[in-house]
Amino acid sequence: MLCLCDVQINTCREDGRLLEEGVMSRREAAFTVLCIVLLCFGISGCSSDVQQVQEAAMRGDAGAQNNLGIMYAEGRGVPKDEAKAVEWYQKAAEQGYAQAQYALGCMHSDGRGVPKDEANALQWFQKAAEQGNTNAQSYLGRMYATGRGVPKDDAKAVQWYQKAAEQRDSVAQASLGVSYANGLGVPKDEAKAAQWFQKAAEQGNAWAQASLGVSYANGLGVPKDEAKAAQWFQKAAEQGDANAQASLGAMYAEGRGAPQDAFEAAKWLKKAADHGNDWAQSFLGENAVAQYGLGAIYASGRGVPQDAFEAAKWLQKAAIAGNTSAQGLLGLMHLGGHGVIRDHQKGCSLLRASAEQGDRGGINFYNDFCATETADISQAELRKRLDDEIARLAKEELKQ
Repeated sequence: MLCLCDVQINTCREDGRLLEEGVMSRREAAFTVLCIVLLCFGISGCSSDVQQVQEAAMRGDAGAQNNLGIMYAEGRGVPKDEAKAVEWYQKAAEQGYAQAQYALGCMHSDGRGVPKDEANALQWFQKAAEQGNTNAQSYLGRMYATGRGVPKDDAKAVQWYQKAAEQRDSVAQASLGVSYANGLGVPKDEAKAAQWFQKAAEQGNAWAQASLGVSYANGLGVPKDEAKAAQWFQKAAEQGDANAQASLGAMYAEGRGAPQDAFEAAKWLKKAADHGNDWAQSFLGENAVAQYGLGAIYASGRGVPQDAFEAAKWLQKAAIAGNTSAQGLLGLMHLGGHGVIRDHQKGCSLLRASAEQGDRGGINFYNDFCATETADISQAELRKRLDDEIARLAKEELKQ
């Protein structure tokens, strides 16, 4: 299950929030925003508006200088040139423009357009943070939490996270939750941790959603509620959070917080495993329900390219562990030569094992193909019936 660990922020956030009016006139700002939006969609005809931003920047307008920095940094309307982006950010930053100070800190921190320089980055983050820039406050907290460019100081990290969190910065809120959950810079308080995770999660922060799922799954600071845990894992998983995908897959495999569902278990565990999540890879190596689900997914081509060989590999694992549905499906594959050497005796042995444990599909197909003479059934007909059964199992029988 997912654990509470630190928030991963590797680079600065540079998004639409950097684009501000500053001291530009409303008309100039409107032109700038419209032009950049059009440029993002590849619509031409904005050259005059780009020129207007450049002229305003040349006149010393800090907002225009910041926006021109963005345009050069991202190649919006002008050729991408990170050195020129730094030049324009610098001009705006020296006028006290907080967003430009933050952006300039990012450029120094990441070594974009200038040599990487954590000391310079810290200086500009500090200036922006002191003006209330939430991105800078959050990133400054991260620097103190990790000791990046400054001596590690969890208490100072919390101070900056708190300032940004109170302004509804979701990354800072999630980071503050981590601090309370682990007693870093503050006394450990799982209830406060859950409160901050909740605030960030409600804003759509995937990492906070996953962390809140952990809180509910384990009763950390909130009453234990596996259904709520699954709901928050689902939200984070849909945004691509690999830890949440792994946890959600496990809950579906074990029927905790959601009905047991081999397909959903396999789908989410595979996504997590494909992202390199070691825990998901390990769970798939051990859990027969998930193995069966993954085998059925490959057999049917549902959500993945159809691959009978890969299907047989996973069904074999589940069948050895005693999963009756896997035994039945693998038995059918042996009868028809799907992804395995065609072997009537082995197929019937697997179907008998499935049938003896009460599996409906195993009983029906053992009676059809093994308990009586099947010589009159053509191979084409047998293949069709096996294909139909694989599709039926994949679509209808995955819920255990």
